[in-house]
Amino acid sequence: MSESMSPSRRDALKQLLLVCGAAGALQGHRSALAAELPHLRPSDPTAVALAYHDDASTVDAKQFPTYQPGQMCSTCLQLQGNPTDAWRPCSIFAGKLVNANGWCTVWVKKA
Repeated sequence: MSESMSPSRRDALKQLLLVCGAAGALQGHRSALAAELPHLRPSDPTAVALAYHDDASTVDAKQFPTYQPGQMCSTCLQLQGNPTDAWRPCSIFAGKLVNANGWCTVWVKKA
């Protein structure tokens, strides 16, 4: 029993390539799923409750005093996905895509 149980470099490299390939496949699958999600409508009950607007420039600052010019989903910590996509997933509105130019009352400045 003096044999070492450690894998050879070749086996370790194969395992690494399998893990990287699986991670790439999962990322592609996530992107495909995001493309299939419906867009959040401002009339959605959760959107209404959180004052979601498809276009932040239409937010009435008097009605929503927490709104400040320059705040929009693309600058919010909650927005996920590819920064170049116009519609992206948001951690607040699960299963829906929000407009990157939108805004809601849960906006939090991205670090």
